[in-house]
Amino acid sequence: MSKKIEVTSPFDGKVVGEVPFSTTEEVEAAIDLAQNTFLDHKNALPKFKRIEILENVMKIMSSQVEELTKLCASEGGKPYMDSKVEVNRAINGVQLAIEHLGAFEGKEIAMGHTPSSANRMAYTFKEPIGVVAAISAFNHPFNLAVHQVIPAIAVGCPVIIKPATQTPMSAIKLVEILEEAGLPKGWAQAVVCGRDAGELLATSPKVDFLTFIGSGAVGWYLNSKVSNGTRVALEHGGVAPVIVEPDADIDAMIPDLGKGGFYHAGQVCVSVQRVYVHESICDEVATKLTNYASNLVVGDQMDPKTEVGPLINNNEVDRVEEWVNEAVQKGGKILTGGKRISASCYEPTVILNPADDALVSTKEVFGPVVIIYSYSDIDEAINRANGLEVSFQAAVFTKNIDTALNAVKRLNGTAVMVNDHTAFRVDWMPFGGAKASGLGLGGIHHSMEEMSNEKMMVIKSPVL
Repeated sequence: MSKKIEVTSPFDGKVVGEVPFSTTEEVEAAIDLAQNTFLDHKNALPKFKRIEILENVMKIMSSQVEELTKLCASEGGKPYMDSKVEVNRAINGVQLAIEHLGAFEGKEIAMGHTPSSANRMAYTFKEPIGVVAAISAFNHPFNLAVHQVIPAIAVGCPVIIKPATQTPMSAIKLVEILEEAGLPKGWAQAVVCGRDAGELLATSPKVDFLTFIGSGAVGWYLNSKVSNGTRVALEHGGVAPVIVEPDADIDAMIPDLGKGGFYHAGQVCVSVQRVYVHESICDEVATKLTNYASNLVVGDQMDPKTEVGPLINNNEVDRVEEWVNEAVQKGGKILTGGKRISASCYEPTVILNPADDALVSTKEVFGPVVIIYSYSDIDEAINRANGLEVSFQAAVFTKNIDTALNAVKRLNGTAVMVNDHTAFRVDWMPFGGAKASGLGLGGIHHSMEEMSNEKMMVIKSPVL
């Protein structure tokens, strides 16, 4: 029997739940069950049955929005108002998977245009890749689970999800909802386990696809250890750059920058972090963003008024405090914040012009800290923005179409937002990092494609 571990609130450490903690042997048994489920072709789930189950999932989730919001917020620390948005996004994510099954198709491959291909027809079609292992992060515990589990079920792959040990209840709840919706045992499993068992899950030769959301150090390590033939998707972090040109609409921009920087206390992989502002407007932008940040309500994530909640654990508050102190030592000026509020909360912080080699300039802060740098020439700003090995989402604010297109072309990133913050996302768009920031693309549709193989059938007909 698995031992149990307590799940605590990041805000005050109160116990909010208890979950089983799996041994390495139990994780191995879960992998065996998933593989046996996949190989049991007589009991494979036809597409119409998968759609029926997913429609039931939407109904169940829609009837439990309040309960799921409180569950998600209590373990993850994201404010209640934002956790409710997360749950509604998750419901929409299931809908997107259902809709994409209607367009999940192959194509005809041309034949007959050479003598060797005469009298043949060829078509491709999709097959599930096999067993999916999903290792998830703490920052969006319910929606990330949906993004990793639901595409697998939609295309016919058994899936095992290992959620972050700080936030395991949302993923476990999703598996329970899937089973309540009619999904047979073995198709979706959640295992909460230690590092060794997690590595076994990721690297087992019985796993055909690994989807990993988390730190680059762990993701690239697992990528180097997976079994031959395992397809991998990695989603790591960025150090999101924003360029603000003199003609930007500053008043319209400030709420976007503020939301993109301080949403979930900055614990988002595409959170606004490095803001390069033209020197002619730097003072104005800095003053207005400082006013925005200083008026945010920080505190208990369960309070509906809270806009910025706690960091995931107290060690993270210590780390952010150290990084901010180092930024000051390296020439940065604190415009607002710069101090811890409690053991679990840190003030929304704006720093002006720290050195480009400061930790806050080179590493993902993953905290409520936004950095403003002044520049005189946009080429300089783009070069500084591109100076790191990460490449995820970036942004430019300008009314000039030529400037915008130039920035879109030159900024390193898999997506560049024009007149919007770097953390913009909808769940049908391709989403993922390049370079050190990840491998492959997520998003419900793209994950379904990644979790499938394309098989071709060639039919030779007799010469008539």
